[in-house]
Amino acid sequence: MSEKTLLEQWRGIAYDQNADKGKLQRFWAEYFNIEKGIYEQLLSEPDVQVTGTVKELAEKYGQSVMTMTGFLDGINDSLVEPNPIETMDEDTPVSLAFDKEKLYKNMVDAKADWLYGLPQWNDIFSEEKQKELYLEQKKSGTIVKPQKIGRNDPCPCGSGKKYKYCCGRA
Repeated sequence: MSEKTLLEQWRGIAYDQNADKGKLQRFWAEYFNIEKGIYEQLLSEPDVQVTGTVKELAEKYGQSVMTMTGFLDGINDSLVEPNPIETMDEDTPVSLAFDKEKLYKNMVDAKADWLYGLPQWNDIFSEEKQKELYLEQKKSGTIVKPQKIGRNDPCPCGSGKKYKYCCGRA
């Protein structure tokens, strides 16, 4: 067995800077399709807590241990209790118990419309709730800059003076 952890091996393959771009694109397209299939199964029974070792879950979903490692890496931030992905091996017990709202928002954040657009979400959240979660997530990444005060604008302290003669003095 390799000295690298499963996660390091996965990231080495998935984010290989020296890999052929076309090959890497095909790799990700295939992975996203697999990921979508696993999420379809998970979301069809959102209240069932799926647990097992990394190897058992890979077998359950008909995937390689490496692909399951990538899936676990992706879902980890959305879990009720994160798995020890940094140190896990194929015999590490893991759980796929996810926080529904957090998972939906993380899918929106990742711009994974093929995941947050899955029809299974309609049985979990109303259309209004989905829109609310979507907008909440989008707004959380928006930086709002305060309006800049001009030199000749009234001072925001309420003195009635121009800003340059009041709080704007250096």
